[in-house]
Amino acid sequence: WGAHCAMAVGEEMAFLPAYQGAILSGLPSLRALTTKVAHVLPVSDDGGSTAEIVRVLGGPAVGDIRSRCLRLADDSNDEANAVKNLLAHRLSSKSNRAARAEWYEIVEGQHELWDGVSEPYKHTIRAFLVEFHTQVIRHSTERFDFSNGSVGNFFFAGARVYLRSLEAAVFMFSRVARLPTGSQVLPAIRTEERITLGAQLQDGTLIRGQNAISHPPGRTSTGIHPIPPGLSHSQA
Repeated sequence: WGAHCAMAVGEEMAFLPAYQGAILSGLPSLRALTTKVAHVLPVSDDGGSTAEIVRVLGGPAVGDIRSRCLRLADDSNDEANAVKNLLAHRLSSKSNRAARAEWYEIVEGQHELWDGVSEPYKHTIRAFLVEFHTQVIRHSTERFDFSNGSVGNFFFAGARVYLRSLEAAVFMFSRVARLPTGSQVLPAIRTEERITLGAQLQDGTLIRGQNAISHPPGRTSTGIHPIPPGLSHSQA
C-alpha cells in the first residue's frame, strides 16, 4: 500500500508519502517537484537480508528505510556515486562462504568498492560496518548467513546498535548518502524492538509477517497459522 498528502509551503509543495512493500520500487521520484519530502516507512520487513539481521541481532527491520535512502542518495559526482554503489552492494549469492569472503574484504577496507571513497567517508562507513561485524561475532550461537547480504543494511544495523537509536542511524545514513536538503526518512514506529505484522483471514487463519502478507504462501506454509480456540481478535 502507499499513500501521501501534500500541502503548499510558500511556492513549493511539501509531501508526506507513506510506503509499504513492493510499492517502494514503483513510485515516481518526487525530487523533480520538491525536496521538502518526509518519507514514512515501515520497520516490519521480514524478507531477505533484513530477515537475517533481525533473526540474529533482533531490533526493527531497516530494509525499506535503506532502500528509500538509496533512491534519494546523491549521485552528482564520482565520490557520491562510489558511496552509493558501496551502500547499495549485495554480497555474493552463490554461497555463505563466498559471501563471507567478500564481506571480509569490504569490512577490512580492501575491496574495490572503496575506490573513489575519500578517507573521511571510508573511516565513517567502516566504523559502523565493523560494529555490525562485532555484533555478529558476539552472537556466535546464531551463525549469520551473509549470502546476498546488503552492505547498506549492515551499515544501518551497526549504526543502530552503536547509537542505540534507529532514528540516529537514519540520520547518520542520510548524511553519509547525502540526501537532499529538506528530505526526511522516518520510521513509521519509534522502536528498538522487532515488529511483526499479522493479518487475519475471513476463515479465521492468521498470516504472520510482512513478506507472507505481501506474497501469501500456500496453506501448508509456516506463514499461516490457525487462530487457537478462545483467542480473541485483539490478542491475535
